[in-house]
Amino acid sequence: MNKLSKTSHHLSVCSANYRRIKKILTNFTEKEYKFLLDETDLTASFKIIDKQNHTLLIEATQSTCNSIMEFKFRLQIFLDARLAEVVSYQNEKPVPFYVSKPRSQSLDEKYQQNRMLCEWLEFILLKGRVKSDFLP
Repeated sequence: MNKLSKTSHHLSVCSANYRRIKKILTNFTEKEYKFLLDETDLTASFKIIDKQNHTLLIEATQSTCNSIMEFKFRLQIFLDARLAEVVSYQNEKPVPFYVSKPRSQSLDEKYQQNRMLCEWLEFILLKGRVKSDFLP
């Protein structure tokens, strides 16, 4: 796969993530959102950590009584470009571009994280419902 098609595919995934998260978080009007997923104790929560004119920083977590099913994303939302990208997964700091990838990371780790976000957001759209304590 050449460099151009990798970049193009990455942008299309980030664009799809933006559309899904904007729909789930109702145009980013609140500071915090919680959803129950699929009639279980599985909970998805989103917290807007930082809001600027053109970007948002969101912490997205899935929690449950089974800790193996829990995870945390840190997302950068680019409002003008309409893109949503994973900047951190499980509180790992991103590796700067000028440092070679550590052996603990795969070559397509960034792609995998954004793809996982895409599938998780799709699951929330299909199965999620707002927690009652977050209703007005």
